[in-house]
Amino acid sequence: MKIKRRKNYYFDHAATTPLDERVLKKMMPYLTEKFGNSSNLYELSRNTGRVTAEATETIAKILSCRPDEFVFTGSATEADNLAVFGTVRANRGKGNRVIVSRIEHKGILAACDILEKEEFEIVRLPVLKNGLIDLNALKKELNEKTILVSVTAADSETGTLQPIGEIAKVIKIFRQKNKSSLPYFHTDASQAAAHFDLNAEKLGVDLMTISAHKLGGPLGIGGLFVRRGTKIEPIIFGGGQNKLRSGTENVPGIVGFAEALRLNHAGKKSENARVKKLRDALERGIFKTIPKVVLNGHPQKRLPNFLNISILDVEGEAMLLMLDEFGIMVGTGSACNSQSLEPSAVLTALGKPYEFVHGSLRFSLGRGNTMPDVKYVLKHLPKVVKKLRAISPLELSLEQKSAMSERTAFVGGQTPQFLKKKK
Repeated sequence: MKIKRRKNYYFDHAATTPLDERVLKKMMPYLTEKFGNSSNLYELSRNTGRVTAEATETIAKILSCRPDEFVFTGSATEADNLAVFGTVRANRGKGNRVIVSRIEHKGILAACDILEKEEFEIVRLPVLKNGLIDLNALKKELNEKTILVSVTAADSETGTLQPIGEIAKVIKIFRQKNKSSLPYFHTDASQAAAHFDLNAEKLGVDLMTISAHKLGGPLGIGGLFVRRGTKIEPIIFGGGQNKLRSGTENVPGIVGFAEALRLNHAGKKSENARVKKLRDALERGIFKTIPKVVLNGHPQKRLPNFLNISILDVEGEAMLLMLDEFGIMVGTGSACNSQSLEPSAVLTALGKPYEFVHGSLRFSLGRGNTMPDVKYVLKHLPKVVKKLRAISPLELSLEQKSAMSERTAFVGGQTPQFLKKKK
């Protein structure tokens, strides 16, 4: 195929977003002349301390919480670790049970693996084939030994939106029945934050993770909402700059985080509508021009910028690399998507067969995408698929019945089936 590469077409905003120019402008003084360490007493430091406090107030207002209920971290992963280790270890004498979904961020799942070695009981809840958590399974697993429940607001592969408010009600009823403050409820909202209502009071969560780089802010800064009264201990120790997180504050990052969140909050409604229109056009175009495509995750209850599909008979990493030659950047659930050789844990948890997972692509749209970008993808993706299918040894079937059929997910109202090799 003759390739005419003119510019980059970025469709991987779930991985990270480009830094908003307005955010960079806000950060620049604190990267240059206003560089003071906010822990010191002279004027340069007092000024940065004041700016940090103002940024915290901006974030707290959007989250509908008190400024002292928000702690800055170096990433969403650190915030997840703090939520899990901090609450579970602080409440060790009250229970030994943690409930998480099987589609949590690795910052949650890896922490739980460590707690399991410390003889905590970890319950990994299944999800339904459409990607939603099984609420009945949650109700059955709650008991008086449960310290923490953690469920992602939207997973990073399919963007399926979990019923966080409903989960919070289930936990609240359990607490009232048992006259206990436990279990605490944590959600990782870092993937959802750009498109999701972050009002912690309405959501009913005790802890919530968010991250700046998923909404036009800088890399290397995240945060954790911790409801007042939550018993939690730090996981990083040192100078005590914050009661839950020692370390010199990342003033430029904090300023950028607050500005990115403020801008996103102000334009969220219109931007959600815009990217959903683009996403839907992309989805319709792909299903119209490429046969044997499977939609992964919930068809309606998902983030407006997410489209995760499996294109049968080809591998996701091969499509990703060929699309990159056209300047089209996407994500994939295949092994090359991370340092691990394992395919997407999220798609696997949805019951996807190995071959479906390895044929997956994730399109996640953002502020820079336009309808011409969508048309550009629709022009080149069918050619890429056609070329790869011509050399593929597989010929998967959507119709053929098999033992895997009950584990597959929805596509256009029907259940895709599995599997035969090309003769």
